[in-house]
Amino acid sequence: MPLRSDSRRDFMKTATAIFAGTAVGPTNTAIGKAPEVSSGLCFDVKSFGAAGDGKTIDTPAINRAISAAAQAGGGTVLLPAGWYLCYSIRLKSNVTLRLSAGSTIVAAETDLKEPGHGYDAAESNAPWENYQDYGHNHWHNSLIWGDGLENVAICGPGLIWGKGLSRGEGPGPVAEQPGVGNKAIALKNCRDVLLRDFSILHGGHFGILATGVDNLTIDNLKIDTNRDGIDVDCCRNVRISNCSVNSPWDDAICLKSSFALGYPRATEMVTITNCLVSGSFVEGTLLDATFKRYPANTDVDRNGRIKFGTESNGGYKNITISNCVFDGCFGLTILSVDGGAIEDVSISNITMRDTVGSPIFLRLGSRMRGPAGIPVGTIRRVNISNLVSQSAQSQICSMIVGIPDHRIEDVKISDILIQHAGGGTKQQAAIHIEEKEKTYPEPTMFGATPAHGILVRHASGIEISDYRVITESPDSRPSVLLDDVSQVAVYNLKSPKAADGPLIVLHNVREFTVERSNGLADARIANATHREL
Repeated sequence: MPLRSDSRRDFMKTATAIFAGTAVGPTNTAIGKAPEVSSGLCFDVKSFGAAGDGKTIDTPAINRAISAAAQAGGGTVLLPAGWYLCYSIRLKSNVTLRLSAGSTIVAAETDLKEPGHGYDAAESNAPWENYQDYGHNHWHNSLIWGDGLENVAICGPGLIWGKGLSRGEGPGPVAEQPGVGNKAIALKNCRDVLLRDFSILHGGHFGILATGVDNLTIDNLKIDTNRDGIDVDCCRNVRISNCSVNSPWDDAICLKSSFALGYPRATEMVTITNCLVSGSFVEGTLLDATFKRYPANTDVDRNGRIKFGTESNGGYKNITISNCVFDGCFGLTILSVDGGAIEDVSISNITMRDTVGSPIFLRLGSRMRGPAGIPVGTIRRVNISNLVSQSAQSQICSMIVGIPDHRIEDVKISDILIQHAGGGTKQQAAIHIEEKEKTYPEPTMFGATPAHGILVRHASGIEISDYRVITESPDSRPSVLLDDVSQVAVYNLKSPKAADGPLIVLHNVREFTVERSNGLADARIANATHREL
């Protein structure tokens, strides 16, 4: 897994030498030497005993430097060029952790036989632990963590390599085992946090997990990882910009609103802009800019997307996403399945290549993983515009799907261009997809869809305009399928129509309007139990 920095093309060669016992980097400063504090309150970890040789456990020295900076009222803890083998690094308020060019923090492998050779214990999150997965319930069992802090920063341009971290499932260290870490960076109940200009390789279950963090800025990060890239959970006023995230086995940038804080808290006032997300590059090749793709037959999930959910107890409000590139991954996914409200979302200027499944997937469900008695959530006032998708899989169309008696409301989709391979059959056109109200929500949950452009079910107040679909081969499915929908308008739909099939199919549709669409006569239909256009 070669990495990119100023001189890291030979990463694996160098890393192998380090862990085989060859010292790389500056020599150790005597641990007993008094710390040297330069002007501007900069605390060099070498002055606190860090070796930076890739062999010595440098966690105690780094934590001493952080404590000294905090006791001085704040400052910058500097990691000069070198390889810092670490367990849990504990952040403190008013401290910046700066990774110099050529510096790498390496997550050490847990060795419970050796004292001090493990990560901090996972703190209890009882009685809320059953409402979200293990990784969302704990923060201290991480390579770098902070709890209840303010004015904290981690800045680059160095690297964080989660070599010894658990990914939370599959082969490797078991996350629940004492002494095992499963996140590169974890923050809880913090405010005024800046993460900027560094890279993460192989970040464990989460490259970054931020829970209950307000005034959070994440800028110019490169993350090349084996599970989630960035998870923002129950946070307010968040800016994610100029980031590149390759996460073939899970989501790249994921907004969540779990019950991990012990109460439902919305993730709100979020901007995501100018980002690349991917699920197709071999891990490590985003960082070295070779961008090697996994072969088509490789067992890779190709998730890599921007997603709201699945944890959605508190909902999402006032969110904007713009100018983002999706490459070889699932499309845009917006989910409320645990009782939260999704409101006031605007998404624009999105391009997708080799899209897996639906380019657009809005799902209101009733999994309801949370305290009893919470009502089903809502999705309303969502605007998606200027989206282009080239799809490698054409059997699953874009979807806006609620559940009986719980409708998705007031969604506008405009200026969309979808290209896919076509090839849908009459048998697929006749499929009636199941409700699956409590099933884990994914675009693939319904299998092949009975439409190839967009499917809308259990919804109201839907406007679809300037929606164009291009198929490489004929498709026998309708382009648009509407089922249990009211107050829906379709304007300027351009899509191929099968010679012996309809362009639009209506099931139990009320107040439907179609205009300027593929040669169809403009029409306003008050009520249609079943109608094909």
